[in-house]
This record gives sequence, structure tokens and C-alpha cells, in this order.
Amino acid sequence: MRPLSSFTLAFVALAIGACASAGEMSKKKNASLAHMGHVTKAWKDTPGKKGLLTTAIAEAKVAAQHAGFAASKPGNLGWMKTHTNHVLHAVVPSSGGKGPGQGYGVTKGATGCAKHIGFAAKSAGASKNVKAHAVHVGASCGNAVAWAKEISALGTKILAASSAAAAPQVKKMKMLAGQLLSGVDANGDGKISWKKGEGGLMEAKKHMGFMAKGEGM
Repeated sequence: MRPLSSFTLAFVALAIGACASAGEMSKKKNASLAHMGHVTKAWKDTPGKKGLLTTAIAEAKVAAQHAGFAASKPGNLGWMKTHTNHVLHAVVPSSGGKGPGQGYGVTKGATGCAKHIGFAAKSAGASKNVKAHAVHVGASCGNAVAWAKEISALGTKILAASSAAAAPQVKKMKMLAGQLLSGVDANGDGKISWKKGEGGLMEAKKHMGFMAKGEGM
């Protein structure tokens, strides 16, 4: 067998190096995509191992529904307290009590969403598309966490109330619970963006869709 020429050897070395480099880039990009998947598709400790954002949205829907129930009878303190407990169970189950939520909570789900989309953006192979929309998703999930904290504080006050005079607090809780999903036009410009104080979980979902499309998913 004739020995390979130095040119052939150099070409083979370059080819092997290129393949290794491509493999490494693919591995890095896959790390970014994996964290996107944790947000929208699957995470290890959520009910049914669903995505963090998916879980947060499901819990927020329960919270909004029961905040509406609570506000529907402003003269009935017992009724308001019952459904406030249900709201709290969907927002932050660690507050105690039972309810119709999944036992994970908006707070934990939205916090996890912001955390993992941050990991996706910081991954070595993250594209400009991922980095850009990660800011939008993270801000919207952060808004939901802030509103969830307000709901938790209001709920504690409602449960401690001794009369139906707690009705205005219940009304505010209903408003905040709605914002968890749809956000709010905080600056009065006629639209809801992803920015701080505006976008909710559905805005985060929208930008995850943009991100996924940009990655060809």
C-alpha cells in the first residue's frame, strides 16, 4: 500500500477538525435548545413533567377563575375567603391549604421559566434570535412573579379579614390575577408589550413562539 501524501494527510486532518468543530457547535446549540424545551415542553418536577411556562399558565388560569368567583359575591365573606384560598393554592401552594390548582404554583413556574430562558440565552451556542427573545420572555415571566407576590400579600389580608369590607381587596386580587395571563397596558399607549410591568405569561408564550420559529423548531 502506497503511503498517503502529505497533502492528503493535511486534507484529512482538516476534514476531521471541521467535523469535530461542527459537532461541538451542534452540542452547544443543543444546550440552548434544551433549556427552551424546559420552558415549553418538559421539566423534571412539574405535574406531568410539562414545561415550566406551560405549567405556570395552567396555574394562572385557575387563579384568575377563582379570583373571579371570589369577587362575584362581595357581601359574602365566607365565599370570598374560600375562593381566595383557591387563588393562593394556584399561585403559591406553599402558603398552605388545598385547592383546584396543580400544586406547583404560578410563582414557581414563572420563576423557573425566567431562570431557564436565561440559561438558554447564556449557552455558548445561543443564537441572536434566542438571546433577543429571551429578554422578552424573561421580563414577562418576571412581571408574573411580581404580580403573584402581590396576590399572595392581598390573599393573606383577605383571609385575616373579619368583615365583607375586604371586598375591595378581593377586587384588586381579581385584577392582578387577570394580569398574570394577559398583562396590562401600564404606560397607556394602547398596547401590551413584553416590557417590565406590562407583559404577562401569554406574552412570554408568544415570544417563545417567535424564538422557536427563528430556530426552525
